[in-house]
Amino acid sequence: MKRIKAIYPGSFDPPTNGHLDLIERGSKIFDELVVAILRNPEKNPLFSLADRRKMLEAMTSSFDNVSVDTFDGLTVDYALRVEARAILRGIRAISDYEYELQMALMNRKLQPGLETVFMMPAEKYSYLSSRLVREVAQLGGSIECLVPDLVEQKLREKIDVAHKFANREQSAGKTPPGGKSKIRKKKL
Repeated sequence: MKRIKAIYPGSFDPPTNGHLDLIERGSKIFDELVVAILRNPEKNPLFSLADRRKMLEAMTSSFDNVSVDTFDGLTVDYALRVEARAILRGIRAISDYEYELQMALMNRKLQPGLETVFMMPAEKYSYLSSRLVREVAQLGGSIECLVPDLVEQKLREKIDVAHKFANREQSAGKTPPGGKSKIRKKKL
């Protein structure tokens, strides 16, 4: 009997309850599931690769058939290296479907033996994305039901440090990053 190994690739910056929902459900479908964190040099992540890995390892420690790894380059090449036969992808909306369909078709062109399995998130996570979680947290909103407790704590720590740094810069009379100085010259 063949064992089916799948990868669940993504940036996971930060990991959300939506990600955890797909990991839990994927662990019931596949014999082995590798949560594969993409090292993408084009993105400017909030969390380091090591931090994301630690959070995901803690979040998935109760699943015997789930492991966490990192990779760069093409997803299909990584899948071949770890001998995965499927890629798990979440689809929240029509816009996700259009993008994911293009990716799945390209992956099939590059590696015909690798299947993509699309999974809908639980309804309560259908709107959830890492980008939205970061924005809500940075603007001081509650992220309590959006991410696991560990991730919420790490987000708050990271945002508090960033706010303290920005406040220190402003106190020293420096222009905030991406902003204009609040000091105006008087007209003579």
